[in-house]
This record gives sequence, C-alpha cells and structure tokens, in this order.
Amino acid sequence: MGNSLNHFPNGNPLIQALHTAVKGRARYKVNGLYYSESLKKYLESRLSQEKIITQVRANTLTGNVLVLFHSEINPNAIAWLLQEIVVDYTKLINKLPLQTTKTNTAPKKVKNSPIPDQPVQKQLNKANSKLILLSGSISTFILCATLLRKSGLDEVTLLTIQKLHTPLLDQIMLGITFLGEPLVLFLICLGFATRSAYNQRPWEANNLGLAAVGAISLNIFLKELFRRARPVLWDHLVKVRHYSFPSGHAMASMVIYGFIGYTLTKKFPQHRRLIFAGTTALILAIGLTRLYLGVHWPTDVIAGYAVGLVWLTACIQTMEIGEKFSLVSYR
Repeated sequence: MGNSLNHFPNGNPLIQALHTAVKGRARYKVNGLYYSESLKKYLESRLSQEKIITQVRANTLTGNVLVLFHSEINPNAIAWLLQEIVVDYTKLINKLPLQTTKTNTAPKKVKNSPIPDQPVQKQLNKANSKLILLSGSISTFILCATLLRKSGLDEVTLLTIQKLHTPLLDQIMLGITFLGEPLVLFLICLGFATRSAYNQRPWEANNLGLAAVGAISLNIFLKELFRRARPVLWDHLVKVRHYSFPSGHAMASMVIYGFIGYTLTKKFPQHRRLIFAGTTALILAIGLTRLYLGVHWPTDVIAGYAVGLVWLTACIQTMEIGEKFSLVSYR
C-alpha cells in the first residue's frame, strides 16, 4: 500500500485521500468540513455505525477525517463511503429527497443524525438580520459618544487619566500600545497566514488579509472624512501622525486580534471563555493606552472599537456563509 492514493471516487473533489501508509488507517480531506460542526457530527455518526470501521475522528480546522478500519478493506472503499455520506448530507441540508448512490459500500440511512435544522437561505437571512441589528446598535452608540464629546467629557477623562502617570506605568503602557502598531500587526498577520497555509487552510489567511486591509482602508477613509485633530493636553510619549478620529489602534486591534481570537475558539472550543477573555482584555488594554498616552480622545477609541466590531462581524459572517456554501457547490 502506497503513501497516498492516486484516485478517489470518479475524480470527485468531495473526497481526497491524503495518507494510507499503514494498513487499516487512512486520512481523507473532505471539502465542506471546515468549521462545520454539523457535518463533523454527521460523518462521525454515520461512520461509527459501520462494522468495518473501528474508529473515526473528524477535524473541522483542517478538513481532515482520520479513519481506522479492518486491515483487509481497501482505502478506496472508505473513500467511496465518505463520498456517499457527504452527498447524503448535502441533500439533507437542501431539503432534497435522500437517495443513496448504488455502490458496494452503500451506507444505511441513519435516523436522528445531526443535521442543520434550517435551510441555508434561512440561515443567511438570520445572519443578515444580526448584522443589521449590530450595525444599528453600534451606530447609536457612536452618536451617544459624539454627544458626550460635545459635553466636554472627552477632555475631563483625559485630564483624570493624566494624573495616574508614573515612570513605571509609562513603560508598561508603551509596551502594550506597541502591540497595536502597524508593523507588529502586519508581522502577526504574516505569521498567522504562514501557519494557516502550512496547515492547508489558505482560505483562513485570505479572510484575515481581507479583514485587515479592509479595516485599515476604512480607518484612513474615516480619518480623512472627519479630520479631527489629536488632543494636545500634554507632551506625547510617542510620535503620532494623521488625524485622530477614529483610533486606528483600537479599530485594527479589534479586527485583527478579534479575528484571530475567533479562529482560536473554533480550534480550541474547550478554552473558548479563556480565549475570549484574553482577546477582549488585550483589545481594551490597547485602547486604554491611547488615552493614557494622550494621543486620542475617548470618543476616538470608542468609535474605533464600534466600527471595527461592525467590520469584524461582517467578515466573520461572510466567512461562515462561504463555508456553508462550499459544500453545496460540490453537488
């Protein structure tokens, strides 16, 4: 048995065998499995009921399925079986009649299998409704922040923070704000993209790139649109350029660190709360440093977070919708 299979069912791109060096053990690439918990559960449920299979493990991060089976079984038969299960799943999510392909390894229909409860179109409408609601809420929040600025609370807040300055705290804040610098964020994105490409997840890197470039472009556009001057209440500890509104550090950290945090929660769901808390703390800390250093008004940071959150949500929703359609496109 070779290191890899040169053929998979009918050249169908649904299933690709990646590694079969050991008898009774093979790994397959399943298109549509990325971040699809429902397909993962469906595959594992169907495969676990096959007598020829002893163990199965699906990974939604890599799109791979590891299958252990009786050593006398040809890995091609497992590939056929996987294909039929994926085709069945595709028909089920589209509310089509279930028809089993006629092959020697045709699986039985499994009752009560975990499948999506809603059609794809309904899920799209739900996602759009959430995005519209989020955008409206944050727009209202920005309006309230603008009213607070006009009431003079912007300056009062900065002057209150200025009283907390100490040499040690200055160095800590400079270190934290460094994590929101464009060069640092670029290197983080580059490292994340390299890791994603190495793990055969180029779409993940593409989505992060789109999110980052979009956030930076939107931030520059808004700065030029509002042309708000930076505060000059005391000497700045860092060099700053361009206009003040909205905060680029707050907006970029929200999008980039937020996106990376989202992908990590998908990979390590058991640590979801810890990852969310750590990501939130980092994003808030970066925004706080901009106030401590006196280079932004509080409403600059609030607006940066708000616009960044809207853009981050749009990018995540777009990615999730793309994943839902990736499987359907192979029908």
